[in-house]
Amino acid sequence: MKPKPINQLADTGKLTGGAAGFARLDREQFPEFDPGTVWLVGAGPGAPGLMTLLGYHALNQADVVVYDALVNDAILEWARPGVHMEFAGKRGGRPSAKQNDISLRLIELARQNKRVLRLKGGDPYIFGRGGEECQALARAGIAFRIVPGITSGAGGLAYAGIPITHRETNHSVLFLTGHGSDGGVPVGVNWEHVAIASPVIVMYMATRNLPEIARKLLSFGRAEDEPVAVVSNASLPDQSTYVASLADMSEGEAVKSFPTPALVVVGEVVGFHEMLDWYSEPLRENSIG
Repeated sequence: MKPKPINQLADTGKLTGGAAGFARLDREQFPEFDPGTVWLVGAGPGAPGLMTLLGYHALNQADVVVYDALVNDAILEWARPGVHMEFAGKRGGRPSAKQNDISLRLIELARQNKRVLRLKGGDPYIFGRGGEECQALARAGIAFRIVPGITSGAGGLAYAGIPITHRETNHSVLFLTGHGSDGGVPVGVNWEHVAIASPVIVMYMATRNLPEIARKLLSFGRAEDEPVAVVSNASLPDQSTYVASLADMSEGEAVKSFPTPALVVVGEVVGFHEMLDWYSEPLRENSIG
C-alpha cells in the first residue's frame, strides 16, 4: 500500500484537527507497559527536551523508577503522580550502588508485578551497563524492553558545535571509556591501535585520566597540536567547553578544574566548535534544551 500524501493525512484528521500540540499524542497507540516487566530507558545527555517519546510514555506508566545519577531532576518530575522513586546512581570516586545489587533489585521489583522503569543517562547500551542488567533479567525470565536514548557522545557534542563526523575531516569515529573498573586508565585498551584507528576519538568519563591518555596517544603518533575539547554538562544551561592541544592536555594542570560529567573529543572536528557553537544565550534560558 502506498503511503498517503501529507495533505490527505491532514484531511483525515491524523495530523490536524481536534487536539493540538502534544495533546495529539494522546490518541496514539503506544506499546503497553505490562506489570512484571522492566523497561530500560535512555534519558539522553541531560536536557529534558532530548528525552524520547517512548521514554516519556514509560515515565507516565511506571510504578517504580530506578534512576541513575546523571538523569536530570526535571525529567523525574515528568513521572506520573504516586510513582515510587529509587536512586541507583554511580559516580566515580564516590560511594555508589553495586551493579549486581541494582540488577537484583530490578528482578525483585518485577517479581512484585511492578512496571519497572530503569532510567539511565544517555543510552542504556553505550557505557551504561544496560547489557549486564538485561542479561540478569533474561536469566531470571523477566521480560524487558530497551528504549534507546541520545548518547552524550553524539547529542552532547552537537550542543557544543562539534559534529562527530564531517566530510572534510573524518569518515569514522571511535567511542571509548576513559576509566577502568578501578578508576584508572583502562588496562584492556590497546592504545597503540586506538591512536591510529580513527581520526576522531570520543571518550566518556575520561577527565581524571586525560593527561595519561594524552601521553599514550602522543607516544603512538598523534600530533602534539591536535585539538582536544572537553565538554562539561553537555546540553545543560551551564555547559562549558574547553579547547586545547593534545600536548597541553598531557601536562595535567589544565584538566584539574573541569566540571563533570564531561566528554573528551580528540580530532580535527574540534576545529568546528568556534564557528558552530550555537548553544549560547539566550537559548540557554530555556531549561528544556
